[in-house]
Amino acid sequence: MTKYEHVQDIWLTKKIYEDAENAHYEGLAKAALTPLAGEVAKARQKLIESRDTFTTAVASIDTGAIKFMEKKVVEFEKSMNDVLSHLKSLDDRISSIERHIHQSKSIHEIDIAAAPQQEEEEDDGVDLFASDSEEESEAVAKVREERLAAYAAKKSNKPQLIAKSNVILDIKPWDDETDMTKMEEHVRKIKCDGLLWGAAKLVPLAYGIHKLQISCVVEDEKVSIDWLTEKLQEIEDYIQSVDIAAFNKI
Repeated sequence: MTKYEHVQDIWLTKKIYEDAENAHYEGLAKAALTPLAGEVAKARQKLIESRDTFTTAVASIDTGAIKFMEKKVVEFEKSMNDVLSHLKSLDDRISSIERHIHQSKSIHEIDIAAAPQQEEEEDDGVDLFASDSEEESEAVAKVREERLAAYAAKKSNKPQLIAKSNVILDIKPWDDETDMTKMEEHVRKIKCDGLLWGAAKLVPLAYGIHKLQISCVVEDEKVSIDWLTEKLQEIEDYIQSVDIAAFNKI
């Protein structure tokens, strides 16, 4: 046995085999990882593209929302300006009405205040409350009575407003054979204080029949329209009915 026999089982090329084995497995690993790395890269690129798209969409949405809000703010501001302008117009009208009412009230108060003064001027200085003491002389009493009499006479001489009415009467005959001229003559024969007959005319009715339309002016305190109608209806030979066509105060 030589001196090298005790190491005959030593694997002198083990290192070479191990390196070859490692290289083999590393190649397998790289071959397996290459498609996965590509997929990862693609996924990463898609994420980047999605993020950019989302950012662009959000920016677009934000810009549209801002423009919409700005438009609404402008419209609201315009509406508020219109409302304020309308309120100012109403305030001016109310102020004008209040000034007018105040002026009318002031004029009315002045008229009321001036009325007693005018009444005193009309009295011509008549003292209706002269002394009633027992020591009053007959001369003073006589003067007072004369003044009272003069005052009463002045009041009685003031012209009074006479209420009058203008009346138009429709007077209908019995038939077409009624003498309308005679009818008018009988109507005008009705006379009294406060009654004044006016113009008259014939108005056709039907079948050749005419009615007499006559106007008159009456003083309301002296002549009653009911009385006048009754007096007219008493002319039975000519008058069938009497109607009031118009009645106006003068």
